[in-house]
Amino acid sequence: MALTGIQIFKLLPKTNCKECGVPTCLAFAMNLASGKAELDACPYVSDEAREKLSEASAPPIRPVVVGKGVRKASTGGETVQYRHEKTFYNPTLLAAQVGSDIAAADLEVKLKGWNALQFERVGLNLRPELVAVKDVGGKADAFAAVAKQVAETSEFNLILMTEDADVMKAGVAACGFKRPLMYAATAANVDAFGAIAKENDLPLAIKADSIEGLVPLSEKLTGMGLKDLVLDPGSREPKQSHEDMIALRRAALKNGNRAVGFPAIAFPCEMASNLDTETMLGAMYVAKYGGIVVMSDFAGESLFPLLLERLNIFTDPQRPMTVTEGIYPINNPDENARVLVTTNFALTYFIVSGEIEASKVPTWLLIKDSEGLSVLTAWAAGKFAGDDVGMFVKKSGITDKIKHQELVIPGYAASIVGDVEEELPGWTITVGPREAAHIPGFLRA
Repeated sequence: MALTGIQIFKLLPKTNCKECGVPTCLAFAMNLASGKAELDACPYVSDEAREKLSEASAPPIRPVVVGKGVRKASTGGETVQYRHEKTFYNPTLLAAQVGSDIAAADLEVKLKGWNALQFERVGLNLRPELVAVKDVGGKADAFAAVAKQVAETSEFNLILMTEDADVMKAGVAACGFKRPLMYAATAANVDAFGAIAKENDLPLAIKADSIEGLVPLSEKLTGMGLKDLVLDPGSREPKQSHEDMIALRRAALKNGNRAVGFPAIAFPCEMASNLDTETMLGAMYVAKYGGIVVMSDFAGESLFPLLLERLNIFTDPQRPMTVTEGIYPINNPDENARVLVTTNFALTYFIVSGEIEASKVPTWLLIKDSEGLSVLTAWAAGKFAGDDVGMFVKKSGITDKIKHQELVIPGYAASIVGDVEEELPGWTITVGPREAAHIPGFLRA
């Protein structure tokens, strides 16, 4: 059960040292209770108190880190059933599967193709994180060779898929430095797999035939000191699997069942006969509630929708995506280039800047802080008023870069022209297009 701020405060040193970034230990305790601070921010908390607080303040679904390097990622760590209640924290990790019988040359081609599947969206690089190596035939050497090739020749992290302890040991020896996810411990091999995971400090997936079957395995492994677990309830029928995902989430969040308080893994690759159907199932698990989703392959036309869905779902609805206020030169502008101004809502910026780039017209783009609101919303909320825009232009430093005095404002903010002119006497204020698609034609005219 989560501790209250007062309960947390009693375990803190009460020095009011301010080194945590807040003025008092009580304020820090309240931030801890509300999830706005991390315990590590307090340098003086005792080891005993740290242990108590870490356990009590742990999220109902434990976060699990898979991999190392640039594509290291966390899954789990969620605190709410529904996104609108607060937010979702750790996006679903996407994996593609290869068999241990794949030829090295074929694997090289696959990895190069998969690595090229990177998409720019609102200033973010969207790409998958994992390759799942599946044991085919129980040949430890072949399994280790494929795992090693993936680990050493790509940025992908790994899922090692076998229920044979000897094969798993070979795979771990080959790519353990990448901190792969071991899949999967079952009732038949739980002791051996638990020992391998503990010895190598690796996350471990548990597989059973039902949610009920996961509980004793989870309790056994946590009793061994393992905390980084991933759950697979075993169903490969879409409807039942979907119900299991929801039931796991509810049991952890609503019922406080720590035995199932771990992220879940789903296998659309084992539920469908073609990639299109897999993609639809993958979209279902991104929404509810797959921590890791394993596909049979990555293809641009199927991967991009999943990445975009993931971005939309796991973007904090309480925090608009923004870009930094300032001057953005586009198409190598000079002192005679036109000056446009808009808000710092990320989607607005990337759409507007994209259209300016497409026009090939040298332009200075001014981005004003509007707290992440779009033009019309910011104007309605008083975050893009004429006097504010005028003052921003003066302090932005754009006057040092141009010889003219013309400013183009968004068409949706046409009503602020008069106020901008008052704030910028001598300037020509031009109302630009309402729609970004019309910017290229406007700039070329």
